[in-house]
Amino acid sequence: MGKTQYLISLFFIVINLKIYSQSFKRIDNSIVSTTALDNEIKRLKKSGNVHGLTVSIVTKDSILFQKAYGSRNLKEKQPLKTSHNFYAASLCKPLFAFIVMKLVDEGKIDLDKPLIEYLENPIYSYEFQRDYENYKDLKTDKRYKKITARMCLSHTTGFPNWRYIGKSGIDMKRPLEIEFEPGTFYNYSGEGIQLLQFVVEHITEKGLEELALEYVFQPLEMNMTSFLWQEKFDSNYAVGHYKKRKTLKRRKRNVEYAAGSMDTTPEDYAKFIQTMLAQKGLSKNAYNEFFKPQILIESKQQFGKNRLIKTSENNDIQLSYALGFGTYKTPYGKAIFKEGHIQGWEHYTVFYPSQNLGIVIMSNSSNGESVFKELVEISMGDKWMPWYWENFIPYDKKKY
Repeated sequence: MGKTQYLISLFFIVINLKIYSQSFKRIDNSIVSTTALDNEIKRLKKSGNVHGLTVSIVTKDSILFQKAYGSRNLKEKQPLKTSHNFYAASLCKPLFAFIVMKLVDEGKIDLDKPLIEYLENPIYSYEFQRDYENYKDLKTDKRYKKITARMCLSHTTGFPNWRYIGKSGIDMKRPLEIEFEPGTFYNYSGEGIQLLQFVVEHITEKGLEELALEYVFQPLEMNMTSFLWQEKFDSNYAVGHYKKRKTLKRRKRNVEYAAGSMDTTPEDYAKFIQTMLAQKGLSKNAYNEFFKPQILIESKQQFGKNRLIKTSENNDIQLSYALGFGTYKTPYGKAIFKEGHIQGWEHYTVFYPSQNLGIVIMSNSSNGESVFKELVEISMGDKWMPWYWENFIPYDKKKY
């Protein structure tokens, strides 16, 4: 080894020692060392049999901890990195909400103006490439005229998550229905996000990817993030894993969907959460509205049959939905969160504005959520996360 190579190697050894000898304060002001945290994450990954996991802990202006564990591709024995591209699933929804809030700041959209007032024709008259994306089914239900951007971002449109998913399975011909009076009940809905995307693109005469590049990706230097598959992802993506050792073929999306077509890296998405903590890019009033609870969540769980069962179980933490994010209260300030979930991919982010602290957990494993409860407790000191409502059932709890 030459002198130059030796010095470079020594430099990185010193840097790594410095990183893993550091400590940081959790939301309750207790101290956790990054070395201890690293060991705990390894324990959780092993105990939960999680194939791949990344953890990024940030403040508004620094990375406190960022590391990948496990496999990029288990079958090919490739290690995972925080620079690898992940399918973001629903982590893209708050990023879309940020774009909408930019448009609110610019006076291009009003959160409380019915969306139909931005269109020249009735919503049911527009043609779409795919039949299951049109709004012809709403022609006889005039309640659609009440739906606003605020309702779409707070999941109170009354729509189901997706029209084609029912109790009996998937039926692409199932009609779109309004299940609740718009604005009255929280019910997570990708349909509502897609409706708002359609209206936003109509207002701006720009596609979602163009808006995202202008308002988010380029300003934040999220260079490996896109709502459309990019050639540069071909040599950099992680695969999703499910069951014991099975891998999933990556879907390379060529149509942008605000509700779920984005690919990103843990490093890129951490930049977005840092921006949220710093409250940059929007006016103070816009951020106040962005993070403000819009509706109390009364469902027993977010998805499945329990989404329709009302409960007051989470009233003590005031579990609510803001605009694009969920929110709950801890004794140490407000927590703002978002999850992402689809077979092979399970993610969670939560940040605490008053504590200037946040975490991004991204997993390319269908059992990643089984360690989220304990991981958030260990790393953030947060024992109030609504894990049962999220269905983040711990790996060591077969029944609840």
